[in-house]
Amino acid sequence: MFLKSVRQSIIILALVLFLPLVNSCSEQPETPTEPQAPPQTKFYLGLIPEQDIFSQKERYAPLARYISTKIGVDVEIKILSRYGNIIDNFISGQLDGAFFGSFTGALAIKKLGVEPLARPQWLDGTSTYYGMVFTRKDSGIKDAANMKGKRFAFVDMATTAGWLLPLHFFQDIGINDFRVWFAETYFTGTHEDAIYDVLDGKADIGAAKNTVFYRLAGNDPRLLNDLEILTTSPKVPANALAVRKNIDSSLKTKLKDTLLQMDQDEEGRQILLKFGAKKFIETTVRDYDPVFIYADDVRLDLQKYNYRNK
Repeated sequence: MFLKSVRQSIIILALVLFLPLVNSCSEQPETPTEPQAPPQTKFYLGLIPEQDIFSQKERYAPLARYISTKIGVDVEIKILSRYGNIIDNFISGQLDGAFFGSFTGALAIKKLGVEPLARPQWLDGTSTYYGMVFTRKDSGIKDAANMKGKRFAFVDMATTAGWLLPLHFFQDIGINDFRVWFAETYFTGTHEDAIYDVLDGKADIGAAKNTVFYRLAGNDPRLLNDLEILTTSPKVPANALAVRKNIDSSLKTKLKDTLLQMDQDEEGRQILLKFGAKKFIETTVRDYDPVFIYADDVRLDLQKYNYRNK
């Protein structure tokens, strides 16, 4: 009887000591969990106005549909009115990615921290392009002296071929202030327009990228017959897809893998062929070194650069 009483006392004492501990644990507030962001259902893709709006849409629409199917997110194309708008649209949060030209890509890397993923390798095996300054063969323009008082057609202040190359060229040949040297300078907005403005005599000299020049020359022999090249730029990366720095990592991986593996299935190969490419290749920030160096040569600070046409 005595032992039974002792055991009961021990049990009661244990309960007295244990119950406050249980209550204190049960009263602890639950740790709130971070709300999960809803999965992204649309991917807004910007395109620079390399060609006219209809040509750009026709060229990129099949690629956008293919990517949409592979990544399970609807890719919506936004064709921009001018090159610098890509930077503006990223700043305002309207774009998730874009096929940047080399200069807009370099700008976006410096200003926004975008990450390049992949760029096309063309049917001839190249994955780069270069800028060209050109004039009519009958213009008599060979050097800076011949250019004085003439008209120059740029493309846009956010292009390598249509702006950065001419600035470097002017520096090389001793033109210190092109706005004084030329009778008129203006921006055409597209490489096509710069080429045809010189061909048709609206401008005496112009600048554009070689890929557009030779694509047009394939259908219009006047370009090779009537125009001559005065100088070219270093090779820079072809228009690469780059994405905003805070994009979902799994979506970024899907995008990159989809592009890099396109040439491994029949549907992808057919779309690549229509796009004019063999495949997509990996692209990194280091591929933009020629643009960074070229900009430094003309003392252009990309982080502070105002890319809006004046």
